[in-house]
Amino acid sequence: MEFPDLGKHCSEKTCKRLDFLPLKCDACKQDFCKDHFTYAAHKCPLAFTKDVRVPVCPLCNRPVPVKNGEIPDVAVGAHMDGDCRRPPRQETAKVFTFRCSREGCRRREMLQVVCEECSGSFCFQHRHPLDHGCARRGLPSSSARCLDPGPSGASHDRGWLARRFRY
Repeated sequence: MEFPDLGKHCSEKTCKRLDFLPLKCDACKQDFCKDHFTYAAHKCPLAFTKDVRVPVCPLCNRPVPVKNGEIPDVAVGAHMDGDCRRPPRQETAKVFTFRCSREGCRRREMLQVVCEECSGSFCFQHRHPLDHGCARRGLPSSSARCLDPGPSGASHDRGWLARRFRY
């Protein structure tokens, strides 16, 4: 037994499926089944009224107006070439500001790497005291730990992992 008054037929020309839970397009106000309710699925002629996206300029973080039918990338490019107002500090900000203190090295880094012994700023290649010829007293910290017995009195030939697990 059919219920002709129950449900609605899909408004898509190729479908016309009887759907008991039809979905109404909020742009063209027609009823569609679950397969055709999106704007793209039923090629909604009024989709542009609902699908509004405003591109934002990556330099000044301001919205860029786009006319109907205009490509957003072209509008943003024209904005950047013409009336883009960048913040003044963004034009002068340098990314690589930390220069290596080792003599003869001209590298610059984004992050500051400070030696704990001599308090100099170094690049990643010269960050270890042995690599930059650190002018400090005593032995390098890595070899000082090997010669010194640990706080538990263990000898230097057993590693900390072996002392921890004692297999």
